[in-house]
Amino acid sequence: MPKSRSSLLTRRGLIAAGGALGLVAALTACGGNDTAKDESGSKGAAASGPWSFKDDLGKDLTAKSTPKNIVAFTGTAAALYDYGVNVKGVFGPTKTADGKADVQAGSMDISKVEILGNVYDEFNVEKYAALQPDLLVTNTWDGTYWYVPEASKDKILKLAPAAAVGVGGEVSMDKALARTADLAKSLGADMNAKKAVDGKARFDAASAKLREATRANPGIKVLVGSGSADLFYVSTPGTSADLKYFQSLGVEFVSPEKTDEGGFFESLSWENAGKYKADVVLLDNRTGTLQPAELKAKPTWAELPAVKADQITPRVTEPIYSYEKCAQILEDLAKSIQNAKKVS
Repeated sequence: MPKSRSSLLTRRGLIAAGGALGLVAALTACGGNDTAKDESGSKGAAASGPWSFKDDLGKDLTAKSTPKNIVAFTGTAAALYDYGVNVKGVFGPTKTADGKADVQAGSMDISKVEILGNVYDEFNVEKYAALQPDLLVTNTWDGTYWYVPEASKDKILKLAPAAAVGVGGEVSMDKALARTADLAKSLGADMNAKKAVDGKARFDAASAKLREATRANPGIKVLVGSGSADLFYVSTPGTSADLKYFQSLGVEFVSPEKTDEGGFFESLSWENAGKYKADVVLLDNRTGTLQPAELKAKPTWAELPAVKADQITPRVTEPIYSYEKCAQILEDLAKSIQNAKKVS
């Protein structure tokens, strides 16, 4: 899906930077060495005996026992946390410049995890090895391990098995959620716990709310955008799990005409930012992308009909794939569409 704004212009870079993206994947889990380790990595009551999982890259992962020392991409770690599975270390946007938790860290206490890398292409292999990892977990958008640097990938993948969860391509949000829940369960999460059951029920109810909102207020056009200093990215709706699911619930998206080679988004100069008209702008909320206060300096942004009507909704471009977190996303979008006026 996305990457960080600092490494644009490869497909992965642009993806990580902002627009819509993604690709589905498969999940596998795995295990590590047999030496005794600190078992504080997971709150779930993991089953004893052999462990196995098939990930969305089609890899069959196995271990003699359930992985305890887990290292994960920040957003994936946040999803596991919501199910009661803690990780030892994280990589990816975790801490902002002022020391606060990044949006992708969700409800995690970031003071209790080892941060191996906080930006794209940053991953401290020595610190990773010191954690004696049993399993590495991340997402996959394009068949690669999200936020695992290409330059050090081989070294990293030799230290522990890796499981990737698909979050784009042919995969929809409901599928990505189910796969993440499956992985959490394999790692000891109690999916019958009240919090997990309530989260799933809330997600189902939120999905119904969004469907109802699109039916009650038809014809509302939604543009998925992401702003950088020089470019405005307009994403396609069919290449990431979240947008694909929203579309299945009736959300009508603006579809850009000319996209990047991966078909994820169209890059527009700010002079041409008004190329597409929409009633609602779903704006990338990630650290490193321009937010409404910063975008005020862009005259063409201010002229967009949806901006004039103050119909801007944050887009959680890299969702935390727990039912609880995704339910909130659906509820917020349903409210935006329900209250939107036709201005395009």
